[in-house]
Amino acid sequence: MSLIINVLQGVAYTPVTVFVFEKNILLLLYQTNINLMAAEILTREDLAIFKVELFKELREVISSHPAQPRKWLKSYEVKDLLNISSGTLQNMRINGTLAYTKIGGLIFYDYEDIQKLMTATGPHKRS
Repeated sequence: MSLIINVLQGVAYTPVTVFVFEKNILLLLYQTNINLMAAEILTREDLAIFKVELFKELREVISSHPAQPRKWLKSYEVKDLLNISSGTLQNMRINGTLAYTKIGGLIFYDYEDIQKLMTATGPHKRS
């Protein structure tokens, strides 16, 4: 069980100094708005509980906001997404199957165009 000492309860304070005692106790010293010090002792157990709570909150945030794909993809991203080679991607550009934009030597593809291409052709099974 952790031992927590709050010298000044209800007073706003910010951490200014951290001391480590032995291997499993962390002491935080706080500076208050009236220049008095408050001490709080944290154990490894406290830090482990904090870690679990932090990861739980991070998982909730990540799951509530699904990753939105970027509007523009580079060639290597399109090749990975479609599982095609550089030559196939070049042929798709040449014959107009896949629209692209070239900016300063880099080729970009619109994600929506790729989605349309994938839904139009449908999945193919290899034999």
